[in-house]
Amino acid sequence: MADRVRQGFAELLDDPDGEFALGPSTHDLLVRFLSALPLRARPHLVTTDGEFHSIRRQLDRLAEEGIEVVKLTADPAGSIAERLARRVNDRTAAVLVSTVYFHNAHLVTGLDRLWEACARHGAELLVDTYHALDVVPFSLRAAGLGGAFATGGGYKYCQLGEGNCFLRVPPGREFRPVVTGWFSEFSALADGTRSGVAYGKGGDRFAGATYDPTSHYRAASVFDFFGREGLTPEFLRTVSQHQVGRLAARFDALDLDPAIITRDRATPLAGLAGFLALRSPHAGTLSRSLRERGVLTDFRGDALRLGPAPYLSDAQLDEAVGILGDVSNECKD
Repeated sequence: MADRVRQGFAELLDDPDGEFALGPSTHDLLVRFLSALPLRARPHLVTTDGEFHSIRRQLDRLAEEGIEVVKLTADPAGSIAERLARRVNDRTAAVLVSTVYFHNAHLVTGLDRLWEACARHGAELLVDTYHALDVVPFSLRAAGLGGAFATGGGYKYCQLGEGNCFLRVPPGREFRPVVTGWFSEFSALADGTRSGVAYGKGGDRFAGATYDPTSHYRAASVFDFFGREGLTPEFLRTVSQHQVGRLAARFDALDLDPAIITRDRATPLAGLAGFLALRSPHAGTLSRSLRERGVLTDFRGDALRLGPAPYLSDAQLDEAVGILGDVSNECKD
């Protein structure tokens, strides 16, 4: 089942020959990745202020321990790859950046040029693909990121449930994570060639230890279901763009007070991933009021996120936006 999960992620990333380590969370895998970096010799990490909390919190804590963490303003997404590339130097151990920002759904482009800058300076690149998987087609090969690490998981658009996350490991390299579990030396245990701290090959180098694998059974079943039904990333992207576009159009038609709630209209629909982020100082209140009326949303700071699922009808989306108009006017009152 674990091999089927690896295969599923490899297919989504268009990386059929890729090596994948699995873990119950992206944070678990992030820690192993960070432990493989030469942070004594290269105590310099580069990232953005738009990364998900798994990266954000861990890097903030490392900064408290003396690691130099350069954190650039995430927006605008269209220029972040170039801006990150300019901050890479010979002391940089790694750059960590999302392919889609979790707070506003903006797509990050130009990551191939960032990888080239990392390669010139001997730094690693880790791309967080969580908010792209199965809603925005993402090919590591087409993106020019064959030499990069990638992480993500199946809790969101993949519908795999908890406990199915991955770290894609670039080929042909011999990493030795300091945080390492005994699963990483399975092959050495079998052939009796252990000498010192032995590691397996490829993704096995980042393997952990004993865990509950039952989540893989659900994940394997869901991957197979999506395959049978033709629910490819390309098809799901078409559905998502229609739904996000409909939500945006219906929201604009409400003509609500921008001091209460508004949205970014500078980014075109094609520059958004799987949800619509609305900005409001009342985001938390609006989310709770919507829930009371049967409309499920979530919020991050002042961002109210509307994430349509592919099984929702246009009529349901229209009804939800109408209810949003009602609760927004109540805030004004």
